[in-house]
Amino acid sequence: MTNSSTSLQSKLSLNVYVTPMRPMVGTPPQGPGDEPIWSPMSSTLIYGEHDAILVDTLVTFDQVDALADWVKSFKKRVTTILITHGHSDHWIGLQQLLKHFPGVRTMARPAVRDRAQFEATNPTLRKYWQGIFPGEIGENPTVPDGTTETFVELEGHRIDLIDIGQGDTEHTTIMHIPSIAAIVAADVVYNQVHMMTGETDEQSRQKWMDNLDRIAAMNPQIIVAGHKRVGTSDGPENIAESKKYLADFSRVVKENETVEAIVQAMLTLHPNRDNPRVVWHSARQAVAKRT
Repeated sequence: MTNSSTSLQSKLSLNVYVTPMRPMVGTPPQGPGDEPIWSPMSSTLIYGEHDAILVDTLVTFDQVDALADWVKSFKKRVTTILITHGHSDHWIGLQQLLKHFPGVRTMARPAVRDRAQFEATNPTLRKYWQGIFPGEIGENPTVPDGTTETFVELEGHRIDLIDIGQGDTEHTTIMHIPSIAAIVAADVVYNQVHMMTGETDEQSRQKWMDNLDRIAAMNPQIIVAGHKRVGTSDGPENIAESKKYLADFSRVVKENETVEAIVQAMLTLHPNRDNPRVVWHSARQAVAKRT
């Protein structure tokens, strides 16, 4: 937890909740590390003396209930739930979370809200999520409200909602909290977890790396990744490490023809990150894009 204050404003603090890797229902493994596992995920609580803002929601009923209990332990009034991007694992828990915090404002920038709405109504994606976590998520998920606001205030402190663009999906919002030199970076930055590149090609990965440079130029001292290993620090070194991973992946894809060779090369370069299943998925998508 990091605190910052001014003479006229209450302190802001930031704390991160991380739910660990979780087994899911999925296709049988095709090689070492391809067991069906969902990556660890983070939700961030930004709070002052009285009020708080929560960023992202987790997925399953038990994850969301545990998150809500954790939030309640801070004894703050939650005013807003911000959503960073439209991938369902970052907002699909909203319906369950609002049972704990009824009437709380939900906010997502327009492109993020549109992607969430697409995922909420697309039959294939709905079947996918119900299939990998059967009975563990709601059948009719609540989509966050869209907003054109570019910042929110918390007890006199500004939190900027920056449409950074490309991360592991095309439209991502990061939350910049200047008063504590912190950025909640969503899935633009990863922290000791294999990076999901399945929606990218070489060109969009370059945009992703450029966005990592943009984040680094903001000189954050705290950088919260959307997927982070339990117990890891939220230091700025994760920006450069994420950029290196993406550069490695693009090079490895060029140098290797098969899914298995790409996976082996990436696991040799990055042997200690959580959830190699993600590497298998990303490698399959990279090979498929060649045809």
